[in-house]
Amino acid sequence: MSIPDAHLLIVDDDERIRTLLQKFLMRHGFLVTAARDAAHARRVLSGLEFDMIILDVMMPGEDGLSLTRSLRETLETPVLLLTAKGETDNRIEGLEAGADDYLAKPFEPKELLLRINAILRRMPETQAEDTAPKVLSLGPIRYDIERGEMWQGDELVRLTATEVQLMKIFAAKPGEALSRSNLVEELGRDRGQAQERAVDVQITRLRRKIETDPKQPRYLQTVRGAGYMLDPD
Repeated sequence: MSIPDAHLLIVDDDERIRTLLQKFLMRHGFLVTAARDAAHARRVLSGLEFDMIILDVMMPGEDGLSLTRSLRETLETPVLLLTAKGETDNRIEGLEAGADDYLAKPFEPKELLLRINAILRRMPETQAEDTAPKVLSLGPIRYDIERGEMWQGDELVRLTATEVQLMKIFAAKPGEALSRSNLVEELGRDRGQAQERAVDVQITRLRRKIETDPKQPRYLQTVRGAGYMLDPD
């Protein structure tokens, strides 16, 4: 696995920082998923495997240090902590929690990129080879994130180009509600009610390929007042 193929999870409660980091790292070839807090990160991690977790320390609710300690009980995935506290004691505390590296805010994006690559290069090749495919489980359906393919058993489920785009959008933010206007923007369409209604139609068609009962969806859910959410097993 070459380093730019790595799948990164960014966990930060600051939406601006989260979005900037996601866009910056995607421009450098990484596959990037974002989570807004520790609880959201846990839901994402229950359905996906990552090559590295980039984790903000200071978050409301469960903080980054607590999450790192908890993850270390079951995961060996590298963790890079981000924090506004740069004192030696704070860095030691982060490393003792199980983090692989520690970067104080504010930082240059290029330095973050160098640290990510350095950590990934230290990972044993055997671990990369043994890593399970990055797949979302949706009952009997499997969605291969890297290939953009959907499978039911040994049969490939045929997706339209728009359905492929929608699955990529949802797979990048599992467990997170996405508004119709946001989906329209991510699809690169002009804004407007007509396009939002078109998204509703595409969602209905996609549910027929995912859900056992499309009228009562389990995996591609409607979140009242918020939009749609992909909720994998």
